[in-house]
Amino acid sequence: MNAETGIHIRCRGWAEALEDAPTLCRRAVDAACRVAAADAAGRSVEVGIALADDAETARLNGRYRGIDAATDVLSFASGEPVGRGDRHGEAPVMLGDIVIAFETSARDAARTGKRLDHHLQHLVVHGLLHLLGYDHETDRDAGRMEAMEVEILKRLGIADPYGDAVPAAR
Repeated sequence: MNAETGIHIRCRGWAEALEDAPTLCRRAVDAACRVAAADAAGRSVEVGIALADDAETARLNGRYRGIDAATDVLSFASGEPVGRGDRHGEAPVMLGDIVIAFETSARDAARTGKRLDHHLQHLVVHGLLHLLGYDHETDRDAGRMEAMEVEILKRLGIADPYGDAVPAAR
């Protein structure tokens, strides 16, 4: 699957902390598409990523999930099916948008001893898997999604973000 990724830096913190944030996001999307969407070979997709702040994710989280708080990553799927088979030449399918909050992400990376660039790529992978239909509502689904994340991140040269933790629904 080929991915066209539009990146919008909506929070200055991202540009100040990671000058290569757009490149990191595109690499993460490409790696996730290669691993997680093998059944959509030949299909092109579009993904939008907004590198935002806590205020924006809090507003979106409240509006769409009824949760009055900032969060690290939100995914908004378009609902268009990617489909299967060879679809060269067809218009790309818009998977949806991913919104990632700077302050929460930077705080979480520091708290867990992770590099911010690695954490950003993990959040992009996590968000993209949601756009592709993966979730972590049950322990079984969480384990499947986390295993996929670990495999994708390994291809990016990033250590297992879960370590020895037991997957659990979030």
